[in-house]
Amino acid sequence: MTATLEAPRVLAALNPIQQLQAGKLPRRLVQLYVGLTLYGASMGLMIQGNLGLDPWDVLHSGITKHLDVSFGTVVIAMSFVVLLGWIPLRQWPGLGTISNAIVIGLVTDLTLSTVDRPDALWLRIVFMLSGIVVNALAGALYIGAQFGPGPRDGLMTGLVRRTGLSVRLVRTTLEVTVLAIGWLLGGVLGFGTVAYALAIGPLVHFLLPIFTVRLPAATK
Repeated sequence: MTATLEAPRVLAALNPIQQLQAGKLPRRLVQLYVGLTLYGASMGLMIQGNLGLDPWDVLHSGITKHLDVSFGTVVIAMSFVVLLGWIPLRQWPGLGTISNAIVIGLVTDLTLSTVDRPDALWLRIVFMLSGIVVNALAGALYIGAQFGPGPRDGLMTGLVRRTGLSVRLVRTTLEVTVLAIGWLLGGVLGFGTVAYALAIGPLVHFLLPIFTVRLPAATK
C-alpha cells in the first residue's frame, strides 16, 4: 500500500539480492512482518469505522461491490495487477514487495472477520483515527525494514524515475485516478478519506526516520 510521499536519505537504493545481504536480517524481517500485519489491521479498522477510506481502498471497496470476493482478496489481486506495471518500468520486486502484496490482504480479512462494525458514531471515529495512526506506524515499520517498496509505492517511484516528473505530481495523479474510479464503482468515500490524506504524510514523515534500519553494508 502507499504510505509516504518522500523517502528519507537513510533509505538505501538496493536491488533484491542486496536487500537480503545488507545486514541486520533478523531484526529487519521481524520489523517487516510486524509492519505488514499492523497495516492490514489498520485497514480493517478503517473499513469497520465506515467513515471513508484511503484512495486505493476506495477502489478496493468499489470492486467488492461488483465481485463476490472478500476485501482482502481484492487487495491481493490488485497488488499483482499493479506489479504488472513494474515490467515496463524495469523494476524488480523485493521480498517486502511480494510480502506486502500477500500479507496485508490476508490480515485485513482476518481483522474484518474478528472485529465487528460499531454502531456508535464516536466509536466509529475512534476506529477511523486509530486506523490512520496505526497505518502510519505500520508503513514506517515495513518501509524502514528496507526490503523494497510495496507494489503501489513502487509504481509511483518507478514512474517518477522514468518520467522525470515530481513525486507529488505522480502520486497525486495516481491517487486521484484510483479514487475517482473507486467512487464511480461505489467505494466508501467520506470524512476518513480526507483525514487520511491530510494526516498520513506528516505522520509517516515523522515516524519513518525513527524506524528505518541503518544498513552498514549499504553505506560502504
